[in-house]
Amino acid sequence: MSQLIDIFLEPGKVFADLKDKPRFLAPALVLVVAMTLSAVLYFFNVDPEWFTNYQLQAAGQDMSKAELEQAKQFMPGARTLGYISIVSTSIVFAIIFSLTALYYMLAGKVSGNPTSFRHGLSLAVWSSMPMVLGAVISIIGIFTSSPQSSLESMQLLNIDPLFVQLETGHPWASLARNFSLLSFWVWFLAALGWKTWHRTGWGQALFVVMLPNVVIYGVWAAFAAF
Repeated sequence: MSQLIDIFLEPGKVFADLKDKPRFLAPALVLVVAMTLSAVLYFFNVDPEWFTNYQLQAAGQDMSKAELEQAKQFMPGARTLGYISIVSTSIVFAIIFSLTALYYMLAGKVSGNPTSFRHGLSLAVWSSMPMVLGAVISIIGIFTSSPQSSLESMQLLNIDPLFVQLETGHPWASLARNFSLLSFWVWFLAALGWKTWHRTGWGQALFVVMLPNVVIYGVWAAFAAF
């Protein structure tokens, strides 16, 4: 259990220990619990009526008043979304971590550094531990902000709202609201783990870790720009 703390203080030591015995269940559980808790607390603390109106306004800018009223009848409320997030968060993380592990397996074959699925999963999960801090900060924001605040405004380490506050519908809003400064920490830890396990240079480690992220955010930015 000390590794859950050491990943923030001595990450190199943690990855060295994980090289022969890759583990991921404990950090995965901590991540899922933290992220689920932040989502549930938001949905159970937000003003339900305000939340519904906000969602309709954001999604139905081109809808008539009658269409908005009709959509309101079928839209799940904040409390319902809170219950849904208990299950959906685990599923989303399982998919993301599994896909990342498969990517590391493929990258290992291409680079000549064999990486098992278990190692890839361990690397994906442990390197994501900084997200726990993001969840804690979000929880603090939930209890210190107005109940009439959006979920994205609780992500206090994202570009929006940390540096800018873009209106819904702005072409860069989606990217700004989903890019967290913690990503740099996550990428560093993943590169450190790859470098430690395969004894590569920082160049290869960073290339392997950053390639999918550059593609994803690059395409996202291209859509926003054009």
